[in-house]
Amino acid sequence: MFKIGNIEIKNQVGLAPMAGISNASYMKICEEMGVGWAVTELISSEAVVRNNKKTLDMLKGINTLNIPVGVQIFGSNPATMAKASKILVDLYQIAFIDINMGCPVPKVAVRGQAGAGLLKDPDRIKEIVEAVVSSVKVPVTVKIRSGWDSKSINAVEVAEVCERAGASAITLHARTRSQGYSGPVDLAIIKEVKEAVTIPVIGNGDVNSIQSALEMLSFTRCDAVMIGRGALGNPWLLKEIVTYLDRGEKIVRPTAADKIMMCLRHLDYLLEIKPEKAAVLEMRSHICWYLKGLSNAQKIKNMIFQVNTAENLKKILNNYLKEFQNTV
Repeated sequence: MFKIGNIEIKNQVGLAPMAGISNASYMKICEEMGVGWAVTELISSEAVVRNNKKTLDMLKGINTLNIPVGVQIFGSNPATMAKASKILVDLYQIAFIDINMGCPVPKVAVRGQAGAGLLKDPDRIKEIVEAVVSSVKVPVTVKIRSGWDSKSINAVEVAEVCERAGASAITLHARTRSQGYSGPVDLAIIKEVKEAVTIPVIGNGDVNSIQSALEMLSFTRCDAVMIGRGALGNPWLLKEIVTYLDRGEKIVRPTAADKIMMCLRHLDYLLEIKPEKAAVLEMRSHICWYLKGLSNAQKIKNMIFQVNTAENLKKILNNYLKEFQNTV
């Protein structure tokens, strides 16, 4: 459907990087739902260079996926970003490197002068992108925001700088850093960026339905959309949008039983890449998202927070599943 550098992407729907979420287990589920590519949660370039085990463990299993996967890195030092990128490409044979210039959290953007903090320094952006591009043989993409705040909307300038520095694609979350994840998405700025550069532009922000995906694609003329929070507890959204864009068809919405069985599958995938305790702790949040709106869900949520083993968690979910299977 489009290319990131020399990499062919099969459709216009990608999985966004989400901290604590976008690991190999979640990406595997989203791959099954048909996404064209995925980007990992953000990884510290400093930690990669220091060979920090906890950081590198966040990437366990990503090279087992069958879709193009990019690792997203953050940092403010061009040399460190370049070194980290080479290490990651050599270790994981990833499809591309994605540079985070959109993270709004103070630890990254303010104190670290990385993430969205880089939007205030186009010269540093140029140095970082050039350094990373020259250090690896895979494409380099950049994820940005509209600007630091409403008084400094500079996504067009930043995108142009990134393109000249050698970036292969731009993903734009069409909110400012000061907005965080609230307030309206500015489709007009995505359109302006698309008109200003020749590399692919991927739109991001509040794509949570077929309609919102169509609106973003048609109004901005962006090459693709990237979906993050809209798919939490609802990876079927990805399949829904992919199917509609591909064939103009709508899928059957998941039943309560489908959602519970997805919880069980997701847990198994987590157990493949994490110790049992860590997998169970992470799965608790996902279960809350998956079960939202189901009958007796609150009772189940209360129960899962009382257990610490995969066996007990599966027992609770399987018993809950029987409630719905017995009503069919």
